[in-house]
Amino acid sequence: MYLRSISPPWRYSKQETRMRKDDSTKVWPLKYKQLLHIEDNDFAMRPGFGGSPVPVGIDVQVESIDSISEVNMDFTMTFYLRHYWKDERLSFPSKTNKSMTFDHRLIKKIWVPDIFFVHSKRSFIHDTTVENIMLRVHPDGNVLFSVRITVSAMCFMDFSRFPLDTQNCSLELESYAYNEEDLMLYWKHGNTSLNTDDHISLSQFFIEEFSASSGFAFYSSTGTVFYVDSISAFIEHILRHIFFFVLQTYFPAILMVMLSWVSFWIDRRAVPARVSLGITTVLTMSTILSGVSTSMPQVSYIKAVDVYLWVSSLFVFLSVIEYAAVNYLTTVEERKQFKTGKLSGTYNIDAAQAMAFDGCYHDSKTDMDQTSFSLHSEEDSMQGRSTGSFSTDSPCIRRRKSLRGHVGRIILENNHVIDTYSRILFPIVYIMFNLFYWSIYV
Repeated sequence: MYLRSISPPWRYSKQETRMRKDDSTKVWPLKYKQLLHIEDNDFAMRPGFGGSPVPVGIDVQVESIDSISEVNMDFTMTFYLRHYWKDERLSFPSKTNKSMTFDHRLIKKIWVPDIFFVHSKRSFIHDTTVENIMLRVHPDGNVLFSVRITVSAMCFMDFSRFPLDTQNCSLELESYAYNEEDLMLYWKHGNTSLNTDDHISLSQFFIEEFSASSGFAFYSSTGTVFYVDSISAFIEHILRHIFFFVLQTYFPAILMVMLSWVSFWIDRRAVPARVSLGITTVLTMSTILSGVSTSMPQVSYIKAVDVYLWVSSLFVFLSVIEYAAVNYLTTVEERKQFKTGKLSGTYNIDAAQAMAFDGCYHDSKTDMDQTSFSLHSEEDSMQGRSTGSFSTDSPCIRRRKSLRGHVGRIILENNHVIDTYSRILFPIVYIMFNLFYWSIYV
């Protein structure tokens, strides 16, 4: 074990002694308590206790708005919170009138305002690499206390116009223990005390304006209601970017409604095609509705997007009901014609149903008899009687050849009157609804 010898003070040279006296960093930590009278005063009491209230100025520099959540109805904001007040107990003599700056270690030894955030859910002071706290004391006792903090606070939102809505959020600051007789909060520089960076932006929102206000509020931390000074930082006119919802919600709903109109142009006897198309569009609209509801809070009133999606779902559902009515009326009509022995316009009910399922036209009596079809042109009939020969083609192929070029005429001639009106009425009513909807909410 080795012991290092320490030279006594009288062994120092004059140059070393002068350097130690000039190096104030080695003696300053022992003198700041005496200079600021830390040990001579009771800093548990506010400045000027028993007299007029302490004016505490507030200045806020917004660094970023991290998020705005509709589901949780809150917002998260990071900012620099600066407090200004005067405590004559901290005054000190200074020839150069320069202030002294300290870090977070002095905060616990002096009086600071007990500011808290109303309706805050979570908050923390940044501590990378050390606690982001700064204390600056001027010779006359004026104090600047700055802290970098992140706060998540409630934002009371109204979703009746969602997603075409505009929200207003506020962050309210109050004193927890002192009423208006002990502490007075005010904005240090008036309306310009709330400053923001130019690059603040959100993916889903556009913020138009920040504003500051002050007033009184009712508060009770001990069971007794009293007035406290309150200041608020408002984030006004939070506009939502609508393009995302147009692509994800409105445009798919419009496509599904238009797709349901295709069934009006399909032959009324093609039951599988029209039913499957209607069911597909209904299920797709249900998926869109459920996707929107899961990303929103469970509110008890109707939102603007609900109006649009439910009306679109109604149009899709009515297209299915329309075909049910067409199919029922067609069946009733053809039963009456069958009982009276009259065929329908171009083919009877049995032939129509068979063609809808297998794509081949079936005669009511025999598959080989093509002379009963009114679809045959006169040239085909004359050619069939002149030759009189038996064709080697199968009955299905001969039926398909006989229908070639007449499919469009068959659909139009055998169209039900309900389908005819639906082709015009559904698009017109839906267009009118869109004009009415966008004129109200935009």
